[in-house]
Amino acid sequence: MSKISRFFKGGGSAASKGRGGPSPQEALARLRETEEMLSKKQEYLETRIERELAVARQHGTKNRRAALQALKRKKRYEKQLSQIDGTLSTIEFQREALENSHTNTEVLKNMGYAAQAMKKVHENMDLNKIDDLMQDITEQQDVAQEISDAISNRATFGDEFDEDELMAELEELEQEELNKGMRHVRLPSVPSTSLPSRPASTRRRAEDEDEMKKLAAWAS
Repeated sequence: MSKISRFFKGGGSAASKGRGGPSPQEALARLRETEEMLSKKQEYLETRIERELAVARQHGTKNRRAALQALKRKKRYEKQLSQIDGTLSTIEFQREALENSHTNTEVLKNMGYAAQAMKKVHENMDLNKIDDLMQDITEQQDVAQEISDAISNRATFGDEFDEDELMAELEELEQEELNKGMRHVRLPSVPSTSLPSRPASTRRRAEDEDEMKKLAAWAS
């Protein structure tokens, strides 16, 4: 046990002992009150130091005794001010440590509440039942997927017929319709007289063109 712990354990009022020691809130309130009191004491000492310094300047070499007395008082005030600065630093450190301890205690308390709540929630949960439930959900999802696939697939009614046979039958029907149409078409009769022969000039011109083509082929 540290010296500070023994000090607080040995001291304190009877009311605090009866309650088992002050609460963190009470201790923090006391520390803040002490800091405020010491801060006011600092302001007072700083004012007195300035006043004694002014007195020493006022007397100077005219009244050396009064000037020296003022400087002595100023030194005592400065010493007290330095002691108060150290005390304030210690109290500030203690207050911050107490605040952190109180915060950590509240955090741990809340974490303990959360752990108890989680434990209470999990008491009614059976891992085996959870596994069975998840397995059932997976199976039902697979069934739903199979149903969706079956519905979305294109219907294949009539695919059992041979497409080549159907095309051959269709061609036969088309040929029959074509033959029926040809029966009703009347072709023109062949003329009984012979066609007139080409004129001699036209025949001669054709023979000349044939000769020119032969010459051109031979020259090339």
